[in-house]
Order: sequence, then C-alpha cells, then structure tokens
Amino acid sequence: MNIDNAPADPDRKGMIYMASRDDMFTNKLFLCGALPLMKTIATDVPELAKKFEHVHAVIQISADDPDAPDGKYATHFVINSGEWVVHADKVSDKEHTDIELEFKSVEQMNAFFKGTIGPKTLPKMHGVAKKPGVFLSFMMVLLKMSSLLTAKEAPEDEDTQRLMVKCFFYLLTSGISTLNKQGHEEVHEWTSKSPDRVYALAVENHPEVSAFIRIKAGHSKAGRGEYKRAMPFFTLRFDSFKSALGTLLGTDDMLDATKNGRIVMDGGPEFGAQFGGFLLTVGGYVQ
Repeated sequence: MNIDNAPADPDRKGMIYMASRDDMFTNKLFLCGALPLMKTIATDVPELAKKFEHVHAVIQISADDPDAPDGKYATHFVINSGEWVVHADKVSDKEHTDIELEFKSVEQMNAFFKGTIGPKTLPKMHGVAKKPGVFLSFMMVLLKMSSLLTAKEAPEDEDTQRLMVKCFFYLLTSGISTLNKQGHEEVHEWTSKSPDRVYALAVENHPEVSAFIRIKAGHSKAGRGEYKRAMPFFTLRFDSFKSALGTLLGTDDMLDATKNGRIVMDGGPEFGAQFGGFLLTVGGYVQ
C-alpha cells in the first residue's frame, strides 16, 4: 500500500492524516464494492436473513478524513424488516444513525478490511448499547463477508461456493466501475476509448451469479445478473463454481483451465486479456 502522503505514525496527536491516492482507491473499492455485499450475504444466507426479519435500523461504517465533505467517508445501510437498502459511499444523517463503526482514518479502515485486526485498527463502535442484538447480527454478516473474501481455497459446500462466486463477481465488476469513476488512469483510458460494450462474468447454467460492466466513452455501470438487452461483447465463462473459484483464488492454472474447457472466453482473447487485467487490478487493491 502506498502511504507516501501519510505521517509515519498516524496515531501521533496533532497531526492531520492525509490519505494517499492509492489509499483512496482502496477505500472506495471497500465502500462501493465490498460493503454492499453485506446485503447479498444477509439476504442469501437463510440463518442470517432470519435475524433481520424484525429489524429496523440505520447502520453505518465510516472512516474519518479531513478531505471528505462531511469529515468522513462512509457507506450506510437502512434495514427494514429484512429489506436492506445500501447507500454506498454516502454519509448517513447522524441523528438517524442507530449504530456506527467509525474508523479514525481511511488507512485504518483499509487495514482492517484487509485482515489486519488489532488495537490500532479496530473502529469506535457507537450505539451498540441501544441495539446490542442488531449489532451482533450485523457483525455476523460482516464476519461472513470477510471469511468469503479472504478464503484461500474453494469450500466443499456448493451453496457456499455459489455465494462466494456471486460475491467475487459483484465485487470485481463494481470495482472496475468504481476505479473508472474515481479517475484511475488505466481504467479510465480503457473506458474513454471504448464504444458501448458489455463485459460479463458467468458460470454455465447458473445465471443467478452473473455480473457485468457496461462501458462507453468514459462512462461505466456495473450490473448484477445477466445482461439481457443484447449479447455481451465479451463474457468470461466458467463451467462450474469450483472452476470459477480456482481462477479467482489463483489455485487453478488458467492456461490449463482454458485448454480443458473449465474457462471459456466468449469474445476476442485480446479483449479478455484486457478485461482480466483490470479484474486483477481490483484484486490487488483490496487484498
């Protein structure tokens, strides 16, 4: 992680922590790509969905930053009887926020979600005493998300494989779009020169995990599910959840997988290489 613009010790009092450009790319990927997956997990996993059937709460995860318009960057969730509304990269009205996990800096939040958990990375937790049960349920979803995104190998259970693939597909496509909107030079150059095209990720016979990104003349929009208005310009397709996870987790040889049909590239391989490169870019920021 590049912290050239940060003080050597962000805990030193009297110093203003300034997040670097790479810090901000990483943080926006967590706010706009990873944290929204909590809704997917909380609604797709029956035992977790049950815990929110009667919950009414606004819960926020934030990072303090002097450059932010509201003094912090945040994503918040409005939960009403099991229905989740995600407000990605938006700060909630403090008066109506029931629970907040507040990190003291962008770098601290990034470190926490990359797996560095300790006294210096733990957030302040506000409102827990008022809704302890809701907080506990929310943390269970957060921990489930963390376990899925930090796994080193594919689980044996097919339902968990399905959820894991869906989360990765959603994160990667929304991540590319987020980097484009944040002005990442290489990604934005790619979208700027592109006509209207759709790039998709899919698993054979499982449209419920599909995801895509549509790009045109510098603009981008990520979507969930199959793109049905037209055939995607390029689709990276896997023959099974296990094959998808083998590639996503780096445990399968991509050339061998392609040769043996575990991966199929629907479209020109040169475009697949470019698209794949940006998938790796997203992964590099959030790992």
